[in-house]
Amino acid sequence: MTRVDDRPVTPAEAPRRRSNPLLALLRNSWRQLTSMRTALVLLFLLAVAAIPGSVLPQRGVNPEDVRDFYAANPELAPVLDRIGAFEAFSSVWFSAIYLLLFTSLIGCITPRLRDHVRALRARPPAVPKRLERLPQHAVVPAPEGGAAAVAETLRRRRWRVAVRGDEVSAEKGYLKETGNLIFHTSMVLVLIGVALGSWYGWHGNRLLVAGPDGVFCNTRQQYAEVKLGPRVGDNLPRFCMQLDEFDAQFLPNGQASSFNAKVTVDEDGGAPRQAEFSVNAPLRLDGANVYLLGHGYAPVIRYTDRFGRSQTSAVPFLSTGDIGLTGEGLAAFPDANVDPASGERNPDLQVAFSGLYLPTAPQEPPFTRSEHPTEQNPLLDLIAYRGNLGLDAGIPGSIYQLDERQLRNGRLTEIGAKQLRVGESWTLDDGTRVEFVGTERYIVLSVRHDPGTMLLLVSSIGLVLGLMGSLFVRRRRVFVRLRPAGQGDPGSGSPTSGSSLVEVAGLPRTEHPGFAAEFAQLVAAVSAGGRSGDAGTDQGAPARSREGAE
Repeated sequence: MTRVDDRPVTPAEAPRRRSNPLLALLRNSWRQLTSMRTALVLLFLLAVAAIPGSVLPQRGVNPEDVRDFYAANPELAPVLDRIGAFEAFSSVWFSAIYLLLFTSLIGCITPRLRDHVRALRARPPAVPKRLERLPQHAVVPAPEGGAAAVAETLRRRRWRVAVRGDEVSAEKGYLKETGNLIFHTSMVLVLIGVALGSWYGWHGNRLLVAGPDGVFCNTRQQYAEVKLGPRVGDNLPRFCMQLDEFDAQFLPNGQASSFNAKVTVDEDGGAPRQAEFSVNAPLRLDGANVYLLGHGYAPVIRYTDRFGRSQTSAVPFLSTGDIGLTGEGLAAFPDANVDPASGERNPDLQVAFSGLYLPTAPQEPPFTRSEHPTEQNPLLDLIAYRGNLGLDAGIPGSIYQLDERQLRNGRLTEIGAKQLRVGESWTLDDGTRVEFVGTERYIVLSVRHDPGTMLLLVSSIGLVLGLMGSLFVRRRRVFVRLRPAGQGDPGSGSPTSGSSLVEVAGLPRTEHPGFAAEFAQLVAAVSAGGRSGDAGTDQGAPARSREGAE
């Protein structure tokens, strides 16, 4: 392009191209998102967003608590539900923060990793002209061997060295940036591990009673509580498990000392095998891990109805939380008193027994609390109920407690109470009989699969190692220049006679209070092969600090 007078247009005079506003907005937004400040803000927001998931009940973990929260807070609960507070970790706002943090960390790491690789491949920078202006500076006798000897001394102390004639440049502390990158990369891996566990992981809880009647197969319907990741579906690993024996050892004061469960496992495509696991040693299966969460007793109760038909059930009594393992439960017989002639069942003649089981009952009343978790004096305290149990209404309810609504409306009535020892029976007012046959052990299992566990372990180790490198490693540089004899010290302005000298200067890249002592040791090591004796102000003198130099 030329002017009218045929003079060329200079670059300063050339018209500037207007940038696209949309591209400028996207570029500035990306820079803001990938800044370290934004990453820290998003990390803080993620911690704040996790608070509702810890404070409020979550529908995927315990829907009963969510229902109770609705009943206790009829006005607040719908508002919280609309914003996803009862499903906090799968809500839109939590996922948005999660993905923004993931993107921000990747955007922070990528350019820093590229620059760090370039720094590792590059040679240390050339020696500055005015070494006396650096914070640390010293002039000492030159060692025998000149620059090669100085370089070898620095290499033995793990400095990266570059020799340029009579000048030596050295740099150390690259692990600081390496630690930073490892730390932030590990944070990304933590997010990936959590995402894998959330999408492809699953877990469920199951109470397993000993014996062939309590066999458990890994299907969704057989769990008391189950949560499946959105990418899991119903394709759970195929296996079945039977509790053969459970051994629990206790100290005289009732404190537990050891637990061990022996089970028979039948995995898909294999023969049944025996296995054992305990609290700190879970059972490893193909595609799942089985953890032992709790244990207790399941009294075996036999009920004989008015038609002479008997039903036997091993009913788990859940522990009330005391050290004596007192259990509380419900034995329901909704199919009792069925007329054998017509096959009809009268729903108003259903029977249930609730009460306490004491493995070691006290010698004298009240019999409300077991004295020891082992079965030294077992006692079953039952309360009998007859009527409609409310099981035919199709309303979800607990299998360990009676429906209080049936008691309040009079459709279920109490007909008596009795304390039974093993082998004793109780005849009710209508001629039916209940017998305490014995007990079985039960365990509470947690079956889990989390594909991100190993990744989380590796990333957690990386977080610790990276943080240590970032906090305790300091980046610093050392420059050495060999000067011939008779050349004055630039810092003092006075000539120095005698043999050749070496001028050493140091520069910490970050604040490093201990660098002065390290520099003094390095100067002493560099000059160890040179002459000793009176060398004036600079020769053989300790390094002087110029922390305030500009």
